Amino acid sequence: MQQKQNALQLAAVASALLLSSTIHAQSSVTLYGFIDEGINFTSNASGHSVWQMVGGNIAGSRFGIKGSEDLGNGYKAVFQIENGFNINSGQLAQESRIFGRQAFFGLSSDRYGTITLGRQYDTSVDTLGFASLTGVLSWGGDVTTHPFDNDNADWDFRVSNAIKYVTPTYHGLTGEAMYAFGNDANSFANNRLWGATLNYHSGELTAAISYLKMNHPGQTTSGAISSGELFDASSQQDVGVAVHYRFPKIAIGVAWSHVDVYGPTGNAWLGNVDLPNEARWNSWKFDNLEVNAQYYFKPNFWLGAVYTFTMAHLSANDSRYVPKWHQLAFMLDYDVSKRTSLYAQAAFQHVVSAHTGTSFDEARIVDASAAASGGVNQMVFRLGIMHTF
Repeated sequence: MQQKQNALQLAAVASALLLSSTIHAQSSVTLYGFIDEGINFTSNASGHSVWQMVGGNIAGSRFGIKGSEDLGNGYKAVFQIENGFNINSGQLAQESRIFGRQAFFGLSSDRYGTITLGRQYDTSVDTLGFASLTGVLSWGGDVTTHPFDNDNADWDFRVSNAIKYVTPTYHGLTGEAMYAFGNDANSFANNRLWGATLNYHSGELTAAISYLKMNHPGQTTSGAISSGELFDASSQQDVGVAVHYRFPKIAIGVAWSHVDVYGPTGNAWLGNVDLPNEARWNSWKFDNLEVNAQYYFKPNFWLGAVYTFTMAHLSANDSRYVPKWHQLAFMLDYDVSKRTSLYAQAAFQHVVSAHTGTSFDEARIVDASAAASGGVNQMVFRLGIMHTF
């Protein structure tokens, strides 16, 4: 019943927006979407091989509506609402939110930049994703996700209650800043987020640096981050640097991210994190180095490869652990048309175990595999098709 009501509400909103674009000639409204579907094979999921039909591995299936109204003198009112859904079940994604991927409104100025308010991607996703294959560049998708998506490069969370400002571009430089309210009456800092990035673009070169800070993410129901979306902890900070360059037939990207999680109690992709003898975790720290390349045989036929090395420093009150992850992935893509592509993917992950006795010891290509391996190795293969509209 709830899903039926959500669908009716969604249809009503879409109809109203499309009608408004017809009435007001000075406005522009665009309906858009993306669908990704395929078959996955996981070599080892809890000790067994598994075949699955899985949607949204390259990027989550979605449809959205975005638009703007010219206010004159270089000013525009802008908005975007975007729904995520499961193509196989038809269910809403992002905790069954109607517009769980994005939902924001704001003002844009040619001279002063753009300010938007609502549910949005964090600033590091906006700027570093061009060089990381799980991010905005996104041709790798889930098979290239960093372990446990520790740096949110695969968009495991969006930010609610957020104000985002994007500067005009000046000599190739663009800045972003974001602040998201915790909305907690008892503690202003509880479940809030803030961050900033600087992006440079010139010709075929793009580079960026980013910083993100969260306080008690997921610990209130109405704050910036929902509980269980990635890490539950007392605080978290992410730092990232990325460079991408495109040659006539080859594109190369390098991305590095460092994540500090303090007072951690869990992660959306980690199962058992309980240490023996009632020991408690103090912090989890991750360094991710990703190198990727894309070679075009023809404009519509290409091969991509990516290697990621991740090292963690896990601190408990009675011990220290340093596990490492090696992950290699490939993708072969053929564009049947400008909107439809056929592709094949393969990924392999190996864990150099630190023998924590927890899920940190298990290989898991998160978002793509059926489950954790139960061992130190895991492979995932996928055949898929994607379509944009």
